[in-house]
Amino acid sequence: MTDAAYPVRTERTRLAVAGARATTRSIVGDSERSGRFGNLLFVAMLLLGVGTALVALSAIIVWAYVTGRPLLSTDLLTNYPSTVNPRAAGYRPAILGTVYVISGVVALIVPLGVGAAVYLEEYADGTKWWNRLIELNIQNLAGVPSIVFGILGLAFIVRGPISLGFVAAAGSLTLALLVLPTVILASREAIRAVPSSIRHGSLALGATQWQTVSRQVLPAALPGILTGVILAVARAIGEAAPLLLVGAVTFVTFDPRFFDGGYSVLPVQIFQYAGRPQEDFRILAAAGVLVLLLVLLVINATAIWLRHRYEREW
Repeated sequence: MTDAAYPVRTERTRLAVAGARATTRSIVGDSERSGRFGNLLFVAMLLLGVGTALVALSAIIVWAYVTGRPLLSTDLLTNYPSTVNPRAAGYRPAILGTVYVISGVVALIVPLGVGAAVYLEEYADGTKWWNRLIELNIQNLAGVPSIVFGILGLAFIVRGPISLGFVAAAGSLTLALLVLPTVILASREAIRAVPSSIRHGSLALGATQWQTVSRQVLPAALPGILTGVILAVARAIGEAAPLLLVGAVTFVTFDPRFFDGGYSVLPVQIFQYAGRPQEDFRILAAAGVLVLLLVLLVINATAIWLRHRYEREW
């Protein structure tokens, strides 16, 4: 190569590098701008959704308080229902029935949901057809309408093979079947989020697989599992359609029992009051909405406290 050709080759190299650098900057700059726009759009949509939900919830609470304020007193919690005097009517049997039903739901969905999630995530072989069938059914059951579970509970729990009758236990079993897929899916995600290094370290120190799952994986996944339980309870406590099919009656003037006699729950009782033509009963229904929200708040606050406690300990 001659000395005259060397500057030409150098100039061409410099121009090629400059062109490549400019092209790269233009591509990266466009992607950065589009990425920033996408992030801003996502944040805006997220805030819009959260704001809409908060506004709707606030509107319901304000409406219920303004409408039901004349009847807000401790009588709502201690008195029995009445079809004659709404000023003296209360929600005592419905509150007790709701507590019984939801307590039974929690007692069923926690061991069953967590156990199923542990099996599917830690023990099941994903190549086996029956495990894939179980996962498919769980995902499909999460979207089944609640009235279908009510018909299922009427056919197999109230009558049929189990034959519990129209009792609160039947309502608990029916609602547990309804919300069990939610607990399983949330528990699986929580277990899957535990770093694999924790499992490997525990196994390397000589622990068995069950010891690793029970003492390392589950404590780390417990906050996420409790989140799934909170979502499931929040859905179960507001369900009325399936309970109407499995024995929840609209008018109960005695304290219900779990395995004996009739029962009612707050959504059904509120529906019964709201459907009456007298204006005072509609006011009573609005006050019942506040009672239902109060019961839901107490249950969720307990679960959230447990979740934060285990988060700090872990």
